[in-house]
Amino acid sequence: MGQRVFGLADWHRDGTLAEHVAMEARNLAPLPGDVDFTVGASLPISGLTAWQGLFQHGRLQAGQSVLAHGAAGAVGSMVTQLAREAGAYVIGTGRAADRQKTLDFGANEFVDLGSDPLEDIGAVDLVFDVIGGDIQKRSAALIRAGGTMVTVVGPVKARPAEGLAVDFVVESDRAQLSEIVQRVRDGRLRANIGKVSTLDDAVATFNATGRRAGKTVIRVLP
Repeated sequence: MGQRVFGLADWHRDGTLAEHVAMEARNLAPLPGDVDFTVGASLPISGLTAWQGLFQHGRLQAGQSVLAHGAAGAVGSMVTQLAREAGAYVIGTGRAADRQKTLDFGANEFVDLGSDPLEDIGAVDLVFDVIGGDIQKRSAALIRAGGTMVTVVGPVKARPAEGLAVDFVVESDRAQLSEIVQRVRDGRLRANIGKVSTLDDAVATFNATGRRAGKTVIRVLP
């Protein structure tokens, strides 16, 4: 009782936007006292998505190259940081306004999808897709033989000619959560928090049509 925890509920549940929530203990990990709850709340979906996409499904190895779409976003910034720590060369994409933020999170290069020819980056080992559509199709053509595309936007519409394509849904994993939060404590990983709202404003926050600059966090208690 009273232990600080963070985690990700099973997808068949109704979510965690409430003052009291029952969750399976296997989906939770201890939240160290030097990591505040706002940071802790921002980590599970974005951190686990990046971790599982890169290492479980993408089989990333040191020295490989990663094309990280949406690199200034909540998931993309985690992909960038974890891939760089693993020894990969990261090319981040986004809009022109995302350039500096993407580079600040550690990307080696930035591609403005609004003006830079994506094909000019050459072949890559892994594409982390959070966009789908035409960008996914163009990205698949860049994957070198034996490479992988991982996507979180549903069934893959475009597959690399000589590589793998994997679509996945993130799952909670206590060991991975512990690895992620330890990197935050060590300063190796930075949370990317956008808007922080109250429970009363939650519906309006999630229904907002504006582009989110990071992970949205709802504070249930003051």
